[in-house]
Amino acid sequence: MSDEMKDGILFLVEVMNNLHDVLIVIINDILGLQMTDKDMHFWIMGVIGMVTFIAVYMISKWLSQFPFGIHLIAFLYTLTFMFVLVFAIEIQQAITSRGNMEFADAIVGLWGYIALFLVYAGILVFFILVKALFRKGKHKKDELDV
Repeated sequence: MSDEMKDGILFLVEVMNNLHDVLIVIINDILGLQMTDKDMHFWIMGVIGMVTFIAVYMISKWLSQFPFGIHLIAFLYTLTFMFVLVFAIEIQQAITSRGNMEFADAIVGLWGYIALFLVYAGILVFFILVKALFRKGKHKKDELDV
């Protein structure tokens, strides 16, 4: 594992631990709710999940109005999945010491998906243009027959 990757992960762990400690003080000491760690995880993750769901729903509803909206939604969903997958693989490599955990590996993996998606998008645009040209040619032929 590279030093930059290790430092980045340790920084994120430290931020999450500090946030966790602050939430425990706020929930238990200030608000007096006396929640267990599991109770706190239930409510905090539930709220984060619902806020995320509402944001994703609103963005998806907006994107679906565009001609290629469903493609955009599927692309973004898959990209999110790919982020989770490549970082899970890199973390797994660090834990098991099988392979090298490198941030660059994760980025290259994501670029692979984006590059192949762009090839797909290019092919799709090509077929749409060909279809539009044939439709335009058919309309001109119909006008000449009248």
